[in-house]
Amino acid sequence: MVLWWIGNAILLLVVVPVLVALLNRVLAALERIRGASDDILSGGVALIGELDGVPEALAQTDETIHEVAVGAVRYAGSVAKLLG
Repeated sequence: MVLWWIGNAILLLVVVPVLVALLNRVLAALERIRGASDDILSGGVALIGELDGVPEALAQTDETIHEVAVGAVRYAGSVAKLLG
């Protein structure tokens, strides 16, 4: 019976504080992760606002590429006639 009381005392005086300390470390890490994820979310939301003009810019880029390709084909044809 005395060993039972000694085991209970060790449990209360050693094991429980160690478990509380470990739990505290885990919860602190979770709070840091939550803060970082909130920062990432706010940055992502801010980035969405910057991407509104991307489809129009891509359409303009496609038009420019097509115009450059047409000009390059004309130039190549003219050079071929001069060299041929």
